[in-house]
Amino acid sequence: MPTISSATSEAAEQQGSSTSAAERPLPPMTRDRPFAWLLLITGVVGWLASGALVLEKLEVLKDPSHVTVCDVNPWISCGQVMQTWQGSVFGFPNMFIGIVAFAVIITTAMGMLAGATFARWYWLGLQAGVTLGFAFVVWLWSQALYSIHILCPFCMVVWAAMIPLFVWVTVRNVTHGVIRLPAGATRILGDSGWIITALLYVAVIATIFFAFIQVFIGTSGY
Repeated sequence: MPTISSATSEAAEQQGSSTSAAERPLPPMTRDRPFAWLLLITGVVGWLASGALVLEKLEVLKDPSHVTVCDVNPWISCGQVMQTWQGSVFGFPNMFIGIVAFAVIITTAMGMLAGATFARWYWLGLQAGVTLGFAFVVWLWSQALYSIHILCPFCMVVWAAMIPLFVWVTVRNVTHGVIRLPAGATRILGDSGWIITALLYVAVIATIFFAFIQVFIGTSGY
């Protein structure tokens, strides 16, 4: 009889422990509605920037001498970046990828706001897509700074949208158990979403400043 009582109490403790872990509050931004709004805002911003680039690319194709709306000077120019091979890595203009990819983000956000829920496989697929997109953006950013030496304003808008999109999709998937990490790492990541986002923005701004420091101080040798 004591053995049965002991086993019962141990089972109750384990159940209570697992219940409390499951009921641990989620970070506010990873809850459905705030997260859906973040997806919607970043998706719309990225889609509009990609759309503007598509329209300008079509004008350039019709008239190679066309001056795009963001051709400001030799160091800030969408038109010049479009003419590089990095602007069409897969054999077609990169901005068409953005049009499709950000449309998926917007559709996901609208679905969540309407009350839809998605299976784990969907979130894993979205995570894979966002991660690949973020890696591609990082590569394009490095090419713009250290190879082309020209900044594209609309491209930078896409960079700005991708940073919180990547960070918070990852944080959401970790805290919701889609990506399984130890409890300590999950808690730290859940509490650090905006810190990571801010650090990435600071890193981008710093690298732009140091890559174009000669322009900023008026001694450009380009």
